[in-house]
Amino acid sequence: MDNPDVELDLQRSVQAVLRELNAQTPALQSNQGMWRWSLHKKVERDPGKRPVLVRILLRELEKAEREDARHVIMPLLHTLMYVFTKATGITEELHRRTYAFCMRSLTLPAPYCTVALDCAIRLKTEAAVPGTLYQRLVIAEQNLTSELYPYQESALLLEIQAAQEQQTPEACMRHVVSHALQAALGEACHAGTLQRKLQASPRLVLERYFHAVVAAVEQMASEPSPSREGHLERLEEIYCSLLGPAAAARGRCGGKRLLLPSGDPLQDQLPSIPLPSPHITFHLWTDEDQLWKELVLFLRPRSQLRLSADLEALDLQGVPPDRESARTSVLSTDSGIERDLPSGADELPSTGSPEMERAGLQRKGGIKKRVWPPDILMPSSWDGPPGLHRRTGRPSGDGELLPGVSRLHTARVLVLGDDRMLGRLARAYYAIRKRETQKFCLTPRLSLQLYYIPVLAPEKPAASRHLELGELATFLGRADPWYENTINTLCPAIHKLAEMPLSLNTSRTIDPFILDVITYYIRMGTQPIYFQIYTVKIFFSDLSQDPAEDIFLTELKVKIQDSKIPRDGFSPRRRGVAEGPGAELSICYQKALLSHRVREVTVSLRATGLVLKTLAASDNDVSGPTYCPPAAAPVTDHRCLNVSVTEVVKTSNLAGRSFSTVTNSFRTASIQIQSQDQRLLTLSLDKDGRRTFRDVVRFEVAPCLEPCSGAQKSKVLISHRQEMERTKAKAKPLLMPINTFSGIIQ
Repeated sequence: MDNPDVELDLQRSVQAVLRELNAQTPALQSNQGMWRWSLHKKVERDPGKRPVLVRILLRELEKAEREDARHVIMPLLHTLMYVFTKATGITEELHRRTYAFCMRSLTLPAPYCTVALDCAIRLKTEAAVPGTLYQRLVIAEQNLTSELYPYQESALLLEIQAAQEQQTPEACMRHVVSHALQAALGEACHAGTLQRKLQASPRLVLERYFHAVVAAVEQMASEPSPSREGHLERLEEIYCSLLGPAAAARGRCGGKRLLLPSGDPLQDQLPSIPLPSPHITFHLWTDEDQLWKELVLFLRPRSQLRLSADLEALDLQGVPPDRESARTSVLSTDSGIERDLPSGADELPSTGSPEMERAGLQRKGGIKKRVWPPDILMPSSWDGPPGLHRRTGRPSGDGELLPGVSRLHTARVLVLGDDRMLGRLARAYYAIRKRETQKFCLTPRLSLQLYYIPVLAPEKPAASRHLELGELATFLGRADPWYENTINTLCPAIHKLAEMPLSLNTSRTIDPFILDVITYYIRMGTQPIYFQIYTVKIFFSDLSQDPAEDIFLTELKVKIQDSKIPRDGFSPRRRGVAEGPGAELSICYQKALLSHRVREVTVSLRATGLVLKTLAASDNDVSGPTYCPPAAAPVTDHRCLNVSVTEVVKTSNLAGRSFSTVTNSFRTASIQIQSQDQRLLTLSLDKDGRRTFRDVVRFEVAPCLEPCSGAQKSKVLISHRQEMERTKAKAKPLLMPINTFSGIIQ
């Protein structure tokens, strides 16, 4: 389609998206995110416009490369790849130019090179076998059965109530067949006749053609050097078999261009083949173990699993049961005295006898524990290093962690809420990791991807509270401008949906704008930002009360209580300490130095409160979360807490004694704070009023470590006479990844 009016209209829409990235005025910021959505809707209603849009986006990318305008590269590249996934009829020249741009972008720093590499891998597969990206996405998201591509995905959306329009498996199979044939045959495919034929086909016939198309695409994509001509011939056979002899005579079974019954060429206006929305389940988060239960149900449907109280009954599929791990009680009649041995018991059987062979296969007593391979116990195996599957565009996080057990499932957990909700997510994430050390069932088979959409209270006079509960969303917006433009602007639309009156019609669907943005986010948001989780150990004034342990993700706030410790309490009041506001605190921390050397500092001061924050306060301070490529380990040496202490300063003059306050800030990796006088402390975690601890006299904060890390020894049998022992003495920090579009752009 070379219509100048169409190209001009799309060019204006693309320029509007680019202007949004530089918008500073509230008038422009109020509609952020709508231009990208309307742009995709235009080409969705008229698929013939997609090649024109690809050409425009590629032209803007090459212009940004020449002008070194890196802030628009990521949004343009994500928009372009989203169009490529749905499009058919993209010329080889556009594929080649886009692939060349991605290869040139590999010289840029991370995360540009990381995203460009991922796009180049997918483009190479799509150029060789058209329709591969669309087919794999639909099969995984809709959980369609396919032996050649057995991957499945599930999106869990927590803290929202809504309904979703679901696509039937038959409709999804029709879309896959239509898209694959249209992408391969191009103008020779009569899309309208094909869709009508598929619509009239019964379920068994439709499944047969679906599996035939999937087999043709996957087998060709798995070859080292796929032949596009051979792929075209196979799909032509399926196409002619599907439409029958009459259509084959009119079509391109013999290499001729398909003509309509009137003799005219195929019309420009192609019927739209929608990309079905992923299967999303909506949940209100009411149970602490709800995330764990939903992940287990995703791996095992309700018809195949009876949930026990702690869900410990889940076993690994594909791993043979360890019969020796079962303990059997046997009554021993051996007294341990040599003369009580039966005659002939001290004679060894001859070598090679059946008794000797059986003795070599029998256990000699004791309890045998199942020993996993050493790498499995490492925390990094949760997300899994990207393997060779990425060369064919398969889901990230896949790979065999155990022999015969593949990661065929991807759970995309999307959380809506504020920083308090993320604190609950961090606790659930830590509980899952801790549970995995006792029952290793999810990690080898499941790739867990976390997403976050901020939903804050409507802005009222108390705007400071609104900003305070959205600190993590603000940080993500600073780190990734495309996240700021696409996700952080969803709050008004979500509030509008929440204010709508409830409908008794169960078929009511969610706002298409919100659902489309959520779908775009979980499909294109592949670059994680890792957040350090911190643990706090709390000691109370009541010595009979055991210390408590908890974790937090964003903030720990300390307030001074009005009540005091009884005289026989934990710590008596020191002499010489002047009465005044606040409490006398002893603070011991490790100072954060650029040289990474440890320097402990101990100070005593009077303060009215203090706040420990894990997020950076400005664009120049990214000491908290970090972006790291999937193949590299996260760098954690520079992570630290930002501590702000409201110190009480005493001054004396002729009018008497007065007190003033001053805020001091410093950075540390760990800290210990103790009340030196009779004042008690109140701790609040992640700004959540339900996670408050009172009557505290001392607490310790340190980075939370992986539950399965630390000094652990694992023995790997190399031969009958040799064993290799490996010790992992360095503990690894527990990092919670939240997916964004680009990661942290420096």
